[in-house]
Parts: sequence; structure tokens; C-alpha cells
Amino acid sequence: MTLLSVFRKQLMIGGSALAFATATVFSPLAQAAEDTITWKVQSHWPGSSSSYEDSLKRIKRVLEERTDGKLELELYEAGALFKAQETFNAVSRGVIQMGTISPAYAQDKMSLAGIASGLPFAFRNVWEAAYFHKNMGFEDMLREEAAKHNVYYSTDKVYPTEMVVKKPIESWDDFTSLKIRSSGALQKFLSEAGAAGTYIPGGELYQALSSGVVDGAHWGAAQGAASMGLYEVAKYHVQPALNIAGTDAFIVSQKALDKLPEGMAKIVKDSLNEQFWIRTSEYLYKERITLAKVMAEQDVQINTMPQDVQDKLAKTAQKMWDEEAKRSDKAAEVVEKLKGFLSDLGYL
Repeated sequence: MTLLSVFRKQLMIGGSALAFATATVFSPLAQAAEDTITWKVQSHWPGSSSSYEDSLKRIKRVLEERTDGKLELELYEAGALFKAQETFNAVSRGVIQMGTISPAYAQDKMSLAGIASGLPFAFRNVWEAAYFHKNMGFEDMLREEAAKHNVYYSTDKVYPTEMVVKKPIESWDDFTSLKIRSSGALQKFLSEAGAAGTYIPGGELYQALSSGVVDGAHWGAAQGAASMGLYEVAKYHVQPALNIAGTDAFIVSQKALDKLPEGMAKIVKDSLNEQFWIRTSEYLYKERITLAKVMAEQDVQINTMPQDVQDKLAKTAQKMWDEEAKRSDKAAEVVEKLKGFLSDLGYL
């Protein structure tokens, strides 16, 4: 082979390799793999809330690690972009790619949202709520409803919602005299039971409690109350739980999911599903140690409501279940399924 022939052969091989490399680098798939995607995430949690750190920052870290930094979450605490109640619409329209909400904020869009935010005096243990969500199909039904609005729905965790009050509840009269910060189905429940339930945004809650605008409040349970400083002005932690439910949820724009490079949407969904189990277990653990700490360091006391008060609240609660069932055929199906489950457990 002449020197000229060798040169021509090498040129052809090099040219082919260059063409392949150029096509690869400038193909849409390759560009998508190389580019960093940034999602805006509006939270309903104030930055001081325990869940802002433990839930929202955790999922940010997990997604960035599992996508090798290709998907970044730009976090905004409650009220930074718009009101918490507007988050569902913003995600649905694709104004932002992701958010966290209480399902109570989506009741005008999802007929199951009131049930998701917590039917009062239903579950008695956290595992029961987790089983109902994941093993009995409730989570899938929530996703089906949210999908109609171009939203992917994923419950962050299930946990108890427990009140803190300034004065102990020792009688029915004590309960009915309370002004309580609440939201969603629980706000309606407390009001129908005889107390005065009122909604106050998280960022205004401490001031409202300390100034006497309200006598009690719920923000999760012990962790939420401690992170918001509520035990500084309300020394009684009330039990049993008002409800045990998936009171916090992640919502993701389906349009944003569809635009992700191949395989990345699955990472997002798998990570959110994993988060449910990790955060549910972690929350229970931290509840125990937080309550013990505030009892030791801030003179917080457990206030177990008298049995007659609990019985009256349970009767009001079951009427509310039936009201929620009227919202749609799907809601009726869920409530019927819930009653069957609770009957199997010996609660009804």
C-alpha cells in the first residue's frame, strides 16, 4: 500500500469518527443528558418547619445525587412565590415544576383531597394509615384524580396531627370554648364539634397563638409544634391524635416529568415513593424523642382528653366521614373501604 493510500484510509476513518462524535454531541438526547435541569419548587412549609428540612431538603439532595446533578431543585419556602393555596394551580399549569401542599389546599380540584388531609378519629396507629394508602389503593386513587389536572401526586408521609393548647382540656366545655388554628377537613370537624376552627398561615401561627388570637393549634404533632416554637406559649400537648393521615404531599407537573431525559422521570417517582416510607418511619422516631425533650426542657405536659370528650368527637367525626363520601363516587368508595378496614380492626 502506498503512503498516499494509507493517508487516505486514515483520513476516511478519522472523518467517520469525527462525524459520529459530532452527531452524538449535538443530538438532542446527548444535549439533554449534559444539560442541568432546574425545577422551581414552592413549599407550603415555612423554612423553620421541621419538614422543610427533613422532607423537602432531603428529596432535593436525593434527586440531585441520583441524577448526577442533572436535576436541581430550587426551593422556595411558604409564601415566597405565591400563597400556599395557589400552588396546585401553579403546578397544574406548569408555572412551576414542583411543589408541596396540604391536600386540603386542593379540595376544589380533587374530591378525595378532604379524605387525604385526614378524616378525624379514623386510624389509631400510623401503620394503619400507611397500609390504607399503599396496600389498599388509596394512593393510586389520589394520583388518578390529580392526573386529570396534569399533576403527579405523591404523599410525603403519614403521621399524627395533635394539638397544642394553652390550657388543658378537662371537660366538654373546655373543648367547646377553644379557638383553634386548623385547616381543611380538620377545621370543619373542630367547628362542627363545637370549637372555633380558623385557618391561619404557618408564617403567622406563632404570633396568633402568643397574642391570644387562638387558644390552640395543630402543625403536625410534637416536631411541628417544636420547630415552630409553639411550646413557648402553649404548654399542653393534646392526645389522642385528631387524625393520622398523609397531611403533606409532593405535586409534580406532568409536563415537567414528560420533558425529562429518558429514565429520569422514573428516578423522580421512585425517589418520592421511597421517601414515603423513610419519612413515615423517621417522623415516628423523631416524635418520640422530641416530645420527651420538650417535656424535660420546656415543662410541656401531655393532656389526654377525657373519654366522654373523645366519644363526642368520634360521633361528630363519623358524620363527617359520611359527608365526605357525598363528594363523588370515588369518595364514597374510599369511605366504604375505610369503614370496612376499621371494622376488620375492631374499631367500628
